[in-house]
Amino acid sequence: MSGIAAEVLIERLAAGGVDTVYGLPGDGINGIMEGLRRHADKVRFVLVHHEEAAAFMAAGHAKATGTIGVCLATSGPGGIHLLNGLYDAKLDHAPVLAITGMQETAVLGTAYQQEVRLDRLFDDVAEYNQVVTNPVQLPSLVDIAIRTALARRGVAHLTIPNDVQVADADADPWQHVAPARPPQTSPVYLPAPGLPRQEDLRRAAEVLNAAERPALLVGAGALHAREEVLAVAERLKAPVIKTLPGKAVVPDDSPYTTGGLGLLGTRPSEELVDEVDVLFMIGTNFPYTKHLPEPGKTRFVQLEADPVRAGTRVPTDVPMVGDAREGLRALLPLLDERSDEEFLRKYREKSDKWRGEMLALAGADRDPIAPQYAVSVLDDLAADDAILTCDSGTVATWAARHWTIRDRREFYLSGNLASMAPGLPYGIAMQRAFPGRQVIAYVGDGGFAMLMAEFLTAVRHNLPVKVVVNNNNSLGMILWEQMVLGYPEHGVRFAEPYADFAAWATACGGFGAKVTKSGDLRPAVERALAFDGPALVDVEVDPHEPPMPGKVEYDQAKKFAQAFLKGQPHRAAIATTLFKDRIRKFQD
Repeated sequence: MSGIAAEVLIERLAAGGVDTVYGLPGDGINGIMEGLRRHADKVRFVLVHHEEAAAFMAAGHAKATGTIGVCLATSGPGGIHLLNGLYDAKLDHAPVLAITGMQETAVLGTAYQQEVRLDRLFDDVAEYNQVVTNPVQLPSLVDIAIRTALARRGVAHLTIPNDVQVADADADPWQHVAPARPPQTSPVYLPAPGLPRQEDLRRAAEVLNAAERPALLVGAGALHAREEVLAVAERLKAPVIKTLPGKAVVPDDSPYTTGGLGLLGTRPSEELVDEVDVLFMIGTNFPYTKHLPEPGKTRFVQLEADPVRAGTRVPTDVPMVGDAREGLRALLPLLDERSDEEFLRKYREKSDKWRGEMLALAGADRDPIAPQYAVSVLDDLAADDAILTCDSGTVATWAARHWTIRDRREFYLSGNLASMAPGLPYGIAMQRAFPGRQVIAYVGDGGFAMLMAEFLTAVRHNLPVKVVVNNNNSLGMILWEQMVLGYPEHGVRFAEPYADFAAWATACGGFGAKVTKSGDLRPAVERALAFDGPALVDVEVDPHEPPMPGKVEYDQAKKFAQAFLKGQPHRAAIATTLFKDRIRKFQD
C-alpha cells in the first residue's frame, strides 16, 4: 500500500459504498482533505457552512436511503458542532459515521490549541467510538465503524490525529503480538437476521386472531413494508395508526388509516386507542406512553428490529424481534381472515369526518394566511413522489395533518430529538441522494434562521431543493406550550418587522418569493416548483393560529384559560383566530 494514511480512510469508505462526505475543512483534518482530493473520483466532498448542518445532512441521507451517512469536522469546535445532528441520528436510529480530527499525538495532554478529547465527548452519542493511533488500524476500524453503525442503527465515530492522517500508509512503528493488518478485501456488511422466531409468530397470531377490536400502530421501522402492513390490516379488518416518523408507511387516503397519534395526531386515533383490545406495534418504540392504550385493558403485540427495545414501553404480551417486512410476511399466513368490518367501518367514518374538518380549516379566504392553507397548496401542487422534510415546531403539526402521503411520497423530520433546523440540511442531502425527485423543505422561520446559510450550499452545489418557510415571526410551538402550562407567553415572538427570507434566497442566486396574501400563494409555489434550481417561498402566516391537539383534554383547556387570565398578550387576536373558523365550520 502506498500514499498517506488518509487515503486508506477514503478508499475504505468508498469500498463500503460511501460516495459523499458532508463537512467543513479545518487544520485538524488537512490530511483527510488531501485524501479526499486524491480520491475525488470515488468520494465527493460537499462543503457546508456549519458542521451541525453536515451532521443533519448525514442523518437525512441515512434516513432516506437506509445506507451510511458520513460527516467530517475538524478538531475542537468543529467536532463539537456535529453533536446536535449526531444525536438526531442516534435517537432516530439512523446509521451515521462521524470523522473528526485531533491534535498530533506528540502534543496530546498539553492543553494544545483546540485540544478537545472528542472521543470522550462523543462517548454518549456513539455506538462505536475510537481514536486512531496507528495507520495500520485504519482498514479494520473503518470497516468496524460502518458495520456497527449499520447493525445498531446509530452513530459511529473515528477521530484521527493530524500526524496519523499524513503518515505513510504502511507506517507501523510498533512491535505486535498479533498481525495488525486485516485482509485487504472489500468490507462485507451483513444485515441482521430479519425473521422472528416461529414460536413468537405463532403466539402473536393467537393473540391477534382472538382480538375483537384490533388496531395497528406503525412507525419508521415499517416504512419499507407498506404492502405487508396493508395486507395484515385487510386480513384483520384493523385500523392503522401512524407515528409521525412513520407517516409514509401507508397512504393518508387509505381506508385503513386513522392518521397520527399524540399531540400532533388525530381525534379518531386518540379515540381508537381508548377502545382497542389488541394493539399490534410494528416498527415503532413509540415513546409517548400517555397516548397508548391502558395496560391491563389492552393486550400488546410488538414487532421490533432491536431486542433491547422490544417491550420497553408497555407490558407486551408477545414481543417479536425481526424486520417489519419479513416478520409480517411470515405472520400473514397464520392470521385468520376476519369478516366483521363493523369496527373498521366505524373508524373509517370518523376519519372521513376528521379529514373534512381539517380541510375546512385550510380555507383560502383568511387574512392573515392560514398555515393550514399554505401546506394544502403545497400538498396539491407537489409531485406524487415528492419528499417533504420538516422542521420541529408548529410546522410539524401542519405537515402531519395537511401533507398527504400518496403514491411514493415520503416525509422526514427529527422524530425523537425534535431538534430545530434539520429541514433544509435534510432536503439538501436527500436531493443529492435522489437527484430526479422533487425535494421540499417545509420549515419555520425560527428553524430556518438557524441554518439558513445552507441555502447558499444548495445554490453552490446546484441542488434544486425547494424551501417553504412558515413565517409566523415567532417560536410558535413554544408559545403554545407556555400557554398550555398556564403561563402567558414570554420571549417567543421576534420584534417586527418580519424577516424577508425571499430576499436572502435571491441574493444567494436562487428563486425567492415573499407572500403575504392568500391569493398570491399558489402562483408563488408553482413558480418555485418549476424553477430550475434552489427556490424559496416565504409565507407570512397567521401568528395566532394554535396547533390544537386531536382531542383537547380538560386540564389543557383549563391551563389555556389560566394563561388568558394571567395576562396573555394578543389574547383578543388568539381568541378570534381560535373560534371564528370553527364557528363558521359549525354553521356550514
